Amino acid sequence: MRYISLIVIMVVSLSCNDHSKQKKELMTRDIRVVNSDTLIGVGANQIDLYLPFLKGKKVGITANQTSVVFKSEDHSEYTHIVDSLMALRIDVKKVFAPEHGFRGKADAGEHIVDGVDAETGLSIISLYGSNSKPSKKHLEDVDVMLFDIQDVGVRFYTYISTLHYIMEACAELDIPVIVLDRPNPNGHYIDGPILEESLTSFVGMHPVPVVYGMTIGEYAKMINGEKWLKNGIQCDLKIIPLTNYTHSSAYNLPIKPSPNLPNAVSVNLYPSLCFFEGTTISCGRGTEMQFQIFGAPSLPYTTFDFSFTPEPNFGSKSPKYNGELCYGRDLRTIEKLNALNLNWLLEAYNASPEKDGFFNPFFSKLSGIKHLQQQIESGMPAIKIAETWESGLEVFKNKRKKYLLYN
Repeated sequence: MRYISLIVIMVVSLSCNDHSKQKKELMTRDIRVVNSDTLIGVGANQIDLYLPFLKGKKVGITANQTSVVFKSEDHSEYTHIVDSLMALRIDVKKVFAPEHGFRGKADAGEHIVDGVDAETGLSIISLYGSNSKPSKKHLEDVDVMLFDIQDVGVRFYTYISTLHYIMEACAELDIPVIVLDRPNPNGHYIDGPILEESLTSFVGMHPVPVVYGMTIGEYAKMINGEKWLKNGIQCDLKIIPLTNYTHSSAYNLPIKPSPNLPNAVSVNLYPSLCFFEGTTISCGRGTEMQFQIFGAPSLPYTTFDFSFTPEPNFGSKSPKYNGELCYGRDLRTIEKLNALNLNWLLEAYNASPEKDGFFNPFFSKLSGIKHLQQQIESGMPAIKIAETWESGLEVFKNKRKKYLLYN
């Protein structure tokens, strides 16, 4: 019997050791990261820099589908940062989700409610719906906030508005904020009118140009340094920087930042084509060419020889001109832009038979200035319109220098 008992103990011990080894290997696989001496490294991959600030703390995280730790040099393998932190035994309390939701599946502007993430069981607090700013109750069990969202460097892309409200809510409660920096795919230029204060909204909260040439970490520093938070308060802010990055670095996003920006071409054209959202013209929602084409049923087919028909799809349940044949332009093969292009907007306006109703009130919120619509309606050429932005851009560029982390 002693021998039988000894054999049983040995078998159980070996089984436990194998199980422990497998569990350890699984954890190692979950937290494995790749860092390179030459490739751009995102802040999330610099785990050794931010992990010490999270250990023993109750952590909130502002995240979406782009919030990942990369495991391969080509960025084809990755783990969501929430999963990585939980594998490292970090006490993640809840997730705060921006526009499009935590998993990035909601339409632009779609009302998003709080819920529970099916994969992790964590509470999801929506910051795009009933509330844009976390409440005191939302943050009562949070010691430190991690912010990790891929931005595209455009003023009316609402992730920077979410950043503002996260910083403001945390500053009011003395909760530190750690921003894990990510590259700006439109970081190679600065252009567009500076937002006028009277047109402040969730699609434009700060006096910056349409394209501002800063990473989200640099932008967080500017929000803090310029005292743009309520009552001029400042946030206890830490930036986990990128490696091997400059503002002229080319960077193709490995994960769609939102449902209607599917590729590098759409991301590059987005600052110029999004103006159409404030007009009668479709910019391709309801197709697989979002922000790479534009058109409308009313544009003359004799001049606009490209056609498309919007239909409900992922990210656009009710697209503009659903089921109607639209005539317009296909811009998918155009060279990469290094400045805003207003020529397409002017061309569409001039060709439209519905000039009186061409613009809607959303156009001024997107442009950030009251007189751009007037300039277009008066027949001012695009080059002359851009000249009216120059003095404001020079002031902004000088202000921006104080907050740069990269060349």
